[in-house]
Amino acid sequence: MGNTFGHMFRLTTWGESHGDAVGVVVDGCPPGLPLSIDDIQKDLDRRRPGQSDISTQRRESDKAEILSGVFDGLTLGTPILIGVWNEDARGKDYEHMRTVFRPSHADYTYKAKYGIRNWKGGGRASARETIGRVAAGAIAKKVLAREFGLEIVGYVKQVWKIEADVDPDTVSAEDIESNIVRCPDPDVAVHMIERIKEARKAGDSLGGVVEAVARNVPAGLGEPVFDKLEADLAKGMLSIPACKGVEVGSGFRGITLTGSEHNDPFYNDGGRIRTRTNRSGGIQGGISNGENIVIRAAFKPPATIMQPQDTVDEDGNPTVIQGRGRHDPCVLPRAVPIVEAMMALVLADHALRQRGQTGAV
Repeated sequence: MGNTFGHMFRLTTWGESHGDAVGVVVDGCPPGLPLSIDDIQKDLDRRRPGQSDISTQRRESDKAEILSGVFDGLTLGTPILIGVWNEDARGKDYEHMRTVFRPSHADYTYKAKYGIRNWKGGGRASARETIGRVAAGAIAKKVLAREFGLEIVGYVKQVWKIEADVDPDTVSAEDIESNIVRCPDPDVAVHMIERIKEARKAGDSLGGVVEAVARNVPAGLGEPVFDKLEADLAKGMLSIPACKGVEVGSGFRGITLTGSEHNDPFYNDGGRIRTRTNRSGGIQGGISNGENIVIRAAFKPPATIMQPQDTVDEDGNPTVIQGRGRHDPCVLPRAVPIVEAMMALVLADHALRQRGQTGAV
């Protein structure tokens, strides 16, 4: 249970961190969509480990294979199966924690729920599961761009206490990909990279914030009650490993404003209804209003650190554990394509649902 996401555009991820392979089944993709492995691989390359000296040094090519659902370069409208073989799994790095619970990991809770757990790399709780999300998200992005003219861009907004000042309406993918931390502010990016390297040297880790914007979003996406657009976006983001908080638009900072300061006034822009400000983050009453959707996802510091930590074993005996192997000192740079993917999956699902309900978007 809990491995499938979406309604009209659905994905089911499969595989474990140190198993033979990981991947995804995508169902509900419209037929006739041009789709090649390159469309998927470019985002997987942004997510893969070992891409810089501030990420985990696990060496995986993450080369994807499309095994069904595509013929002569076009989607068939049938389930699309995508797989990625694990090439550099090292289960022996986790032998020391076979019966020990790592602090702030899913070890204890998985054991409590299922009575059994895959102790090699965390199994399904590992961020390696997100390969399937990113692959599916790449397809969703293509659906959104082709069918609705919509684009999604994500970037690192904050690492630790270091925050960038970025305009989500104008930020470009080129600026974001110009450095290894994926922060479009080059001066701030230098400080972020230095701080991450300091944490790694100290055997510690850092958290931060990924901000993402969806542009050219049509008005009318979302439902007014339980399936509010921001509710589904929040669920998608909070399902990402290490994500602990979500904001839309003004978010928590909006509480410092009065209603008269926070409200977004409407105006007629040549026949198109628009708002002069966008503190709502493109969503009002759970439904998109046609402005850019801006969302921020907060990620905690990775739980695996190279310092001794108090814990207990499966029998409750106190012990000490220290991280080994290859781990990210900060997940933010590799989380950017994952946040983009989850945003794309939610918006594609709601766009297709809206088309099915009204006949047009």
